[in-house]
Amino acid sequence: MNTVGVEGRLGEQTRCVVSVSMLSEGWDARTVTHVLGVRAFGTQLLCEQIVGRALRRQSYQVNPDTGLFDVEYADVFGIPFDFTAKPVVAPPQPPRETVLVRAVSPDRDACEIRFPRVQGYRVELPDDRLTARFGDDSTLTLTPDLVGPARVRNEGIVGRAAEFSLEHTARIRRNTVLFHLTKHLLEAHWRDLNEDPKLYLFGQLKRITRRWLDDHLVCVGGTYPAQLLYRELADVACKRITDGIVAEQSEDRPIRPVLDPYNPEGSTRHVRFTTSKPSRWETHAARCHVNWAVCDSGWEQEFCRVAEAHPRVRAYVKNHNLGLEVPYRFGAESRRYLPDFIVLVDDGHGPDDPLRLVVEVKGYRGEDAKEKAATMQTWWVPAVNGLGTHGRWAFRELTSVYQMEPDFGEAVAARFDETIQSTLPV
Repeated sequence: MNTVGVEGRLGEQTRCVVSVSMLSEGWDARTVTHVLGVRAFGTQLLCEQIVGRALRRQSYQVNPDTGLFDVEYADVFGIPFDFTAKPVVAPPQPPRETVLVRAVSPDRDACEIRFPRVQGYRVELPDDRLTARFGDDSTLTLTPDLVGPARVRNEGIVGRAAEFSLEHTARIRRNTVLFHLTKHLLEAHWRDLNEDPKLYLFGQLKRITRRWLDDHLVCVGGTYPAQLLYRELADVACKRITDGIVAEQSEDRPIRPVLDPYNPEGSTRHVRFTTSKPSRWETHAARCHVNWAVCDSGWEQEFCRVAEAHPRVRAYVKNHNLGLEVPYRFGAESRRYLPDFIVLVDDGHGPDDPLRLVVEVKGYRGEDAKEKAATMQTWWVPAVNGLGTHGRWAFRELTSVYQMEPDFGEAVAARFDETIQSTLPV
């Protein structure tokens, strides 16, 4: 220590020694590569804390060849640990390339896209006559992955082993499942705050629930309808039934959105952040207000190419740090859904009234994806269209990269045809 930096002495190669007490106080220092203990340690835990600070990774970039993190080492001296391996020098990784993602103003202001920031929904459904309209997304497929572990083996040190399974649920009568599911639907999903359940709706809800169980419940992989009595699965089923009722009544009793009171509208004008993510697309100046589209997959990059080449697309933007969030529920859990893209489409209403198409580029489509799509089709799109202040909106899922361009053109053409038919005299 007394010969640090002195030529010809033991500390000649040492340039700097710093005593950092914060290293043992929870400070996350990712750039520490050497730890030199020059004082006595009172406890073994303190030693482990200091060494743990040096073991923080410097880089979390995955090696493209191995799909794993590169090996990193830390040299530890003067701390009582039994290390038999020789010190290995870990060269610092070069910093990743970063780009500034921003709205290009005023050059691209013609491509600006505005959208409402929805926090919730309000709907008043009739009490006299309830009907429901179910579609493909109303179907719930019970799988072992969704239900959870279905077989458990219990075995002690001595004695016989015991196996527990869910096969007994196959003996529960379907009417029992229908009664309990309708009861949960009435009490948890059709009950106003601090009010008694509307028991006079039980018969109508039971009729709708029976129809849903018969036509839109699929059990595979050793699952049974009685497993809908689990609270989480019951909430998922009740959400599908409620969506069907809301979709049927949406024309007579429109849905009202609850906007963010402090920031009711978002815009591409406010996008500005840096990213080192390599999967990105440099957007065309005449098609996007933002200079880069930060993509999550090659499918989304393909969509950017298709959108920029389509003759009816006026502008588009990737929903990354944009602020478009769609509230929805999966079971009893409240979640936020971030769609992939917003596209302005010329559907014949003139340059001042384009169709705002929310696009989701989807590969695997699980039950959670169905909830997102159902929320967009049943709640978010009708609610925003009912406002009349943010233009006309629609939603579309694209599920195949090879059929993306035909599907996108089909979506635009179908909407355009609907617009033409609506303008013709009856």
